[in-house]
Amino acid sequence: MTDRIRADTTRRLERAMGSLGTAAMARMDERLPWFRALSAEDRSWVGLVAQAGIAAFVEWFQHAGEDRPTPSIEFFGTAPRELKRSISLQQTVDIVRIVVEVVEAQTDQLAAPGGEDQLQQAMLRYTRDVAFAAAHVYAREAEARGSWDSRLEALIVDALVRGEVDDGLHSWAAALGWTSSPVVVIAGHAPDEDPGTVIDGLREKGRRIGMDLLAGVQADRLIVIVGGAGSVNDAARQVVARFGQGSIVIGPEVPDLHAAARSARAALAGLKASSGWPDAPRPVHADDLLAERALDGDEDARKQLIENVYLPLAGTPLLDTLATYLEQGTSLEATARLLFVHPNTVRYRLKKITELTGYQPTDGRSAFTLQVGLILGRLAESAVTWRALT
Repeated sequence: MTDRIRADTTRRLERAMGSLGTAAMARMDERLPWFRALSAEDRSWVGLVAQAGIAAFVEWFQHAGEDRPTPSIEFFGTAPRELKRSISLQQTVDIVRIVVEVVEAQTDQLAAPGGEDQLQQAMLRYTRDVAFAAAHVYAREAEARGSWDSRLEALIVDALVRGEVDDGLHSWAAALGWTSSPVVVIAGHAPDEDPGTVIDGLREKGRRIGMDLLAGVQADRLIVIVGGAGSVNDAARQVVARFGQGSIVIGPEVPDLHAAARSARAALAGLKASSGWPDAPRPVHADDLLAERALDGDEDARKQLIENVYLPLAGTPLLDTLATYLEQGTSLEATARLLFVHPNTVRYRLKKITELTGYQPTDGRSAFTLQVGLILGRLAESAVTWRALT
């Protein structure tokens, strides 16, 4: 008797599958704002998934009396990976709930006489197990996506460190949801923790503060790329606690991720040369380490110092004034005597040097940077002259 009722109910369900799917789609459109916001293509995929779910239930119900276990939800495989990314687990549960409501609302018409309770109990078991299976599918997808995202993030950081920037870099970053500018790269020593834990913590920090963050641990270095910060100091303040002991160097701000290789190059060169300034602040800007970087062989720093210090002063009395002032131990009077000018003239020229270079000769740290810039400029000029002679 029970088997006959089940068979009769199954036939009714099979005849009603099309109308049930249509009714479920109409109910979703009416009740779920996020569903209405989906593209037509995604809405179509959701409809196919709902229809496949109903068909799977009917097929399972036909044999449920044989103690057949609830089927795994392969029907979710009907949807492409992109749909699983755009629809959350909670939204999937909403879909299942609405399909159940549609079926339950028609139980009296769908169930054979005397089979109402049988159909109700089957629906309860099926939807419960589907909900658990859906959670498992999303957990598996999240784990796979997390592994893929980590590999992609490592590739981006590695490409920026090596300066191998092309259009593919933006595609990789877009796949991780990167949309922010400007960009700054910060480099320091990695903490004594599992690298995965460190990077996960940085990602979570980025989500909380509304900034894009990419990070990578390379040997003992931690490199963090920050997008969307109000300033480089804001960016550093948010991540400095994640670094290990030792120097932290902030690269220059650049307009976008494509230019971030320059920021990364400066930050890493600064980190390498930071031991030359033991009392440097933490964090320190890469541009504040130009002298140490230049002495350590950083060609970018050498070029920048020549352009910022030597060339603006070349061919003017300011260059001789600066050289004399530094050679005389920053003595104003001694400089004035050697140049046969009034001390006020020296003061005026030192002020102009500050305006042109951004460095104040009367400050010890700035004087050191100016000295290195002068030497590099002379060497570069001498090299040009030597090549012309030979």
